[in-house]
Amino acid sequence: MLASLRRFSSLRRAHPLCRPSLPRPTRPLLRRPTLRPPLARCLAPFSHLSTTAPFEGVAGGDASPYAVSEVDEEPASHRCTDAYAAIELALDSVVKVFTVSSSPNYFLPWQNKAQRESMGSGFVIPGWRIVTNAHVVADHTFVLVRKHGSPTKYKAEVQAVGHECDLALLTVDSEEFWDGMNFLELGDIPYLQEAVAVVGYPQGGDNISVTKGVVSRVEPTQYVHGAAQLMAIQIDAAINPGNSGGPAIMGDKVAGVAFQNLSGAENIGYIIPVPIIKHFIAGVEEKGKYVGFCSLGLSCQSTENVQLREHFHMRPEMTGVLVSKINPLSDAHKVLKKDDIILAFDGVPIANDGSVPFRNRERITFDHLVSMKKPGETAILCVLRDGIEQEFSISLRPLQPLVPVHQFDKLPSYYIFAGLVFVPLTQPYLHEYGEDWYNTSPRRLCERALRELPKRASEQLVILSQVLMDDINAGYERLSEFQVKKVNDVEVENLKHLCGLIEGCTEESIRLDLDDERVIVLNYKNARLATSRILKRHRIPSAMSSDLINEQATNGEVEVACSS
Repeated sequence: MLASLRRFSSLRRAHPLCRPSLPRPTRPLLRRPTLRPPLARCLAPFSHLSTTAPFEGVAGGDASPYAVSEVDEEPASHRCTDAYAAIELALDSVVKVFTVSSSPNYFLPWQNKAQRESMGSGFVIPGWRIVTNAHVVADHTFVLVRKHGSPTKYKAEVQAVGHECDLALLTVDSEEFWDGMNFLELGDIPYLQEAVAVVGYPQGGDNISVTKGVVSRVEPTQYVHGAAQLMAIQIDAAINPGNSGGPAIMGDKVAGVAFQNLSGAENIGYIIPVPIIKHFIAGVEEKGKYVGFCSLGLSCQSTENVQLREHFHMRPEMTGVLVSKINPLSDAHKVLKKDDIILAFDGVPIANDGSVPFRNRERITFDHLVSMKKPGETAILCVLRDGIEQEFSISLRPLQPLVPVHQFDKLPSYYIFAGLVFVPLTQPYLHEYGEDWYNTSPRRLCERALRELPKRASEQLVILSQVLMDDINAGYERLSEFQVKKVNDVEVENLKHLCGLIEGCTEESIRLDLDDERVIVLNYKNARLATSRILKRHRIPSAMSSDLINEQATNGEVEVACSS
């Protein structure tokens, strides 16, 4: 489980893993303008990609993709995509997306980083909405879209964003924009070796572009942007920065959405399949917002070893996976136990390696069955416990980790008292240590971010991120990057709780117990006076983030330190 999480977290930042023998990770395909030198550097990792049409030969084999399709019983028109037909479909459907964004600075959470410009693609679906990638509009401040053949850019609003599945829905109020636009229909998951055409606005030009390829693989893949493990389709079409959000067309329907590629490899790209797109759109239509993907909250081990199966009383005909860890916040925690063997999910047998049947002689991890459930739906699990088969009904819902993997489109929370800057631990905070954050960030924080599970729904790991030097905190400057455990002997649940404990202190001194048995003691009255002085010196507008200010106002408490 830890090794898997390490891989996911490192891919989130799109950098090589700490072990050089492993392949370089995939990257989201966000296009940066090439005219401005600081932004041009973002394209450097993609400069090795080839844009040669992949039909010169099938990667990894010598057979033509058309030769493979002739074996199938479906009409030949559905087995290959004509580039000209794809262009005709795309001309009135695919748009270019221009985004201005500004990401938070997690080391200085009261300010943002410099704004940047990026470009991507999108396409129109029924309901006069535009589908694009979440990473195209992440942390956006302004979004424009332009249709093919038009010099005019139109303002777009982000209706919903699903960062886990890397999808977003845009709307445009201008009636002029929709004049002459057509929508694309969603199709099905393509079979192996079926031909697709990826349409979008990649780097290298301003006009629409079409590249052709075939489906190479269909399996759960790590989504770089949201660090989630969801189904994806691997294709051998040339996908470059700027293609993000563009459709992959098969026949006259959409087979997926282009979103990332594999660095260090020739023409290996990934598209988001239709089931993921439909799940995202259905959730938005039903709830009015993105609802997420369900999880059982389990960490499971394969049972491929014969002795392991015998130890847990599995008969020769039985297959399944061993439950090794259960998220305390999941509904599964109420009914399942450690060392249970999950034999089947909703009647589908689970193999000893954790896979289930998928289409014709293909297999896929049973996590896909879980992720396709709607929040609130139940699943029937067949479980072997102490040699006895039992069935349990478990309600499924999205689960949040103790340490958030991403925090797009929101400002980070912080609280400052006597120059001590407190923040909740998040992976974006650790990412501020650079692309090699797993090795350069504080080891104890990194391990907790990847290992620990929440015990309560609102639990956060609150850390002392830095000390803004002043006479009041002299000598405590080396205690930064430690977790805050207690305030005056009261255990800290989250940042809001810590803020309330400090603001509501009635004692002469305040004591903070940190990780590794470290202690900070301050005279409370002098510390409050020093807070105003420190904020003014560092030009910090408020001693706490807006979410904490609103919470304090709701509770009838006003932060006086930030008003000076």
